[in-house]
Amino acid sequence: MSFDKSKFLYSVERDFSVAVGSLWHAWAEPAALEQWYCPTVLKVVPGSVTNESVVGGPWAVAVDVSAFDMPNSYFYGTYSEVENHKLMVHSMHHTVDASEFEAKDYSTAAHTVVVEFEDRGDGQSWCKFSQYGDFAGGDVERTKAGMTSYFDNLEAFLATTLV
Repeated sequence: MSFDKSKFLYSVERDFSVAVGSLWHAWAEPAALEQWYCPTVLKVVPGSVTNESVVGGPWAVAVDVSAFDMPNSYFYGTYSEVENHKLMVHSMHHTVDASEFEAKDYSTAAHTVVVEFEDRGDGQSWCKFSQYGDFAGGDVERTKAGMTSYFDNLEAFLATTLV
């Protein structure tokens, strides 16, 4: 992995009662991401997800935050490493401006996200989300709590989905 590991911000990890192939599918397939890739109290903006989980492939998702009288959060990036059922590494740009999301300027400052997967056997798997980058003035604990909620949503999605 070629990024500055000294800029580690946080990680969230969890065991899941599904085969690693099902867990991978939830992260790799756009239709699946659209169902769960947000905190439990929010929703993904319908039609906003793109995801091509190959090196150089883009990913994007918009999270509807209007329930809190806030602008939507838009995330996008490109994959730099992908190892089927084991690893996804991608950049993560963030904006609250819809036109910036549409333009997707990949030259702006970005964080690095590392998503690791492990087959634990007997239909069990594990996933770890780690974020790296500069977060001046940011609330890392709040961001970690948000990603923990994403994992809660992922777990609920996997419990109701047969892949």
